[in-house]
Amino acid sequence: MRWILLFPILMACVRISNAQTTGAQDREYAVKTLDRIAGPVMESLAEGNLKKRMPLGQGEESRSEYTCLEAFGRTLSGIAPWLALGPDDTPEGQLRARYIGLSNKALVQATDPKSPDFMNFTQGGQPLVDAAFLSLALLRAPDQLWQPLDEAQRANVVAALKSTRKIKPYESNWLLFSALVESALWKFTGECEMVPVENALTKHEEWYLGDGTYGDGPDYHWDYYNSFVIQPALIAVLEVCKEKKSPLADQLAKILERAQRYAEIQERMISPEGTFPVIGRSSAYRFGAFQTLSLVALRHELSKSIEPAAVRCSLNAVVHRMIEAPGTFDSDGWLRAGVAGYQPAVKENYISTGSLYLCLDGLLHLGLPADDPLWTAPAEEWTQKRIWSGENVPADHAR
Repeated sequence: MRWILLFPILMACVRISNAQTTGAQDREYAVKTLDRIAGPVMESLAEGNLKKRMPLGQGEESRSEYTCLEAFGRTLSGIAPWLALGPDDTPEGQLRARYIGLSNKALVQATDPKSPDFMNFTQGGQPLVDAAFLSLALLRAPDQLWQPLDEAQRANVVAALKSTRKIKPYESNWLLFSALVESALWKFTGECEMVPVENALTKHEEWYLGDGTYGDGPDYHWDYYNSFVIQPALIAVLEVCKEKKSPLADQLAKILERAQRYAEIQERMISPEGTFPVIGRSSAYRFGAFQTLSLVALRHELSKSIEPAAVRCSLNAVVHRMIEAPGTFDSDGWLRAGVAGYQPAVKENYISTGSLYLCLDGLLHLGLPADDPLWTAPAEEWTQKRIWSGENVPADHAR
């Protein structure tokens, strides 16, 4: 009798849990998430107060010289495609205009030697990493981030990027950090040291393992560095090569095919519940693990087996599971280490508060305008949700 009485309530809960949102609602949630995460970083830096306000978790004191550039470079690289849409009269467009203004001020503060928030671009190895993410941001939104700068401000940015040349990258995905910095310098100044670019491309071709996946150096690691760094960086570097009419750009089509396959695999890794396997290092970067899937969707280069709306729905489910977990943010709105909430045990010794903002690179698809089919199409179930609901889904095949 008790179960009979409870049945209507249980069925109501099922209906609520299965309720599908519209593309407009999904976009609104993604924009609010972007604002919630990026706000403390960009507002503080624009005011010249990031070093004063940036918190460090327990045991992160040794990362104090790096954490601010980490937060800035990673935040800006994640929001740059959205900024590239420019302002408009909608509430979202007005919010974008605000962030474009904050980003311009933040870029000036971070690279002006006289600023209280002038970043460390030279001490230790870490600055190369986040100068590369800063470079990636400039490449993703040049009209909003580079063009508004005056001559002196541009000179400061260039000087900051060039100063990282003294840092020798490891024989791993780090080679792409030097290549990204040189690619940005090449695009914006015409000057480039080609050896780091050529070396990064050559080595990653050697490290390609097949079926859309690269090793991180000579060995394969079960982690998400193909998405955190390798595939997005290769595409960005080769796009500059294409713009500069370099023969190196002949590799771009092949690299894009591999990224498309990797994105297809990533979409298949999202469970019906909006979770995914937490494997390997840097899991505290949360949904930044899906940067490649988000980027391939942004570029309209998804495999024919994937509907753009399914990517929207699956990524929205992942973001919601992670961001809404209790403890994800501290009382002042800064991210805290973890995968689903506050879980400091998941972080490596190179992780600090600033590192966590790589998650924003999982929202690159916000660079598609609101009238793009990814946002306007009705909700679509993603692959694992279709399979586990009993749908007769075609088999997957290696490329």
